[in-house]
Amino acid sequence: MSDVKRFVLFGAGFWARYQLSAWGEQRGTECAAVVDLDAKKALSLAGGTRAVFTDATTALEEIRPDFADIVTPVETHVALARLCLERGVPVICQKPLAPTVAEADSLVKDFAAAGIPLLVHENWRWQTPIRAAAAVLKSGKIGTAHRARVSFVCSFPVFDNQPFLATLARFILTDIGSHVLDVARFLFGEARSVYALTKRVNPKIAGEDVATVIMPMGEAQTAVTVEMSYASRTECERFPQTYLFVEGDRGSLEIGPDYLLRVTDETGTHVSRHAPPRYAWADPQYDLVQASMVPCIADLFGHLSGTGVAETTGADNCETLRLVFAAYESAESGSVVPL
Repeated sequence: MSDVKRFVLFGAGFWARYQLSAWGEQRGTECAAVVDLDAKKALSLAGGTRAVFTDATTALEEIRPDFADIVTPVETHVALARLCLERGVPVICQKPLAPTVAEADSLVKDFAAAGIPLLVHENWRWQTPIRAAAAVLKSGKIGTAHRARVSFVCSFPVFDNQPFLATLARFILTDIGSHVLDVARFLFGEARSVYALTKRVNPKIAGEDVATVIMPMGEAQTAVTVEMSYASRTECERFPQTYLFVEGDRGSLEIGPDYLLRVTDETGTHVSRHAPPRYAWADPQYDLVQASMVPCIADLFGHLSGTGVAETTGADNCETLRLVFAAYESAESGSVVPL
């Protein structure tokens, strides 16, 4: 009997092709089918070696997969996940888990009650320089962090590859914010409150393209500022790198351009470089992000295989989603939102 776990990939859009390639780096898995409402897109991604479906229910009933990977627009996540739940199929879902916190919480509760894994593909925290910074923070080398800044600020033409993003009434906080706020949680713990400011700079889009979020986080109540922008031209812009600056009571830490990590303590400043691995299938413009899909998938697959517990479960992603919506509430009300 084969130990290979077969899965169905829901979605054949821009990110799905890279998701499928990243799965190709994981031993013990096989994509049995690609499902998309657009048959031509599904056929193109399937490559002639996998089954193709335009109907999710039919795909689940005919393939009977070991798990499903949902790489579709957020408004489809809940319905697809519930189709899987009804058939006892574990789910990996693209972030954010659901369009609202209430829907996400309900989904997590129902999967837990059924004893079926519900995981979220949240790869940003798996970027090579971010993992290196996390290791330094955990080591205590710079002591207890009292202030930090997490920055994703650029002018990259993201709408060229994903034009639907320009139509979203809520854009940067739900898109990149889901990632960067998750990184803040990963590094510093849960937020106590949220204060946010948002702005639409690009007049051709529907939603906000600049956001600033301020939060006291973790037991140390580290004052964390998260900066996001797709409307800023800067000298040191290196899309899609996330920059980090942390001040501790024994030193400081900085992730800057070109994957450089600087750690300063009483002995001086120590510099190391943490470039991502390169994969032939990755888009050079996105290689940092796409390379991070590989360890993320390994972590998720370990959970499904019973060899570990994933960092980004559905329950964990609900906490990031709470930050996203609290940020919108704060920006719209002009006040601090307690959590």
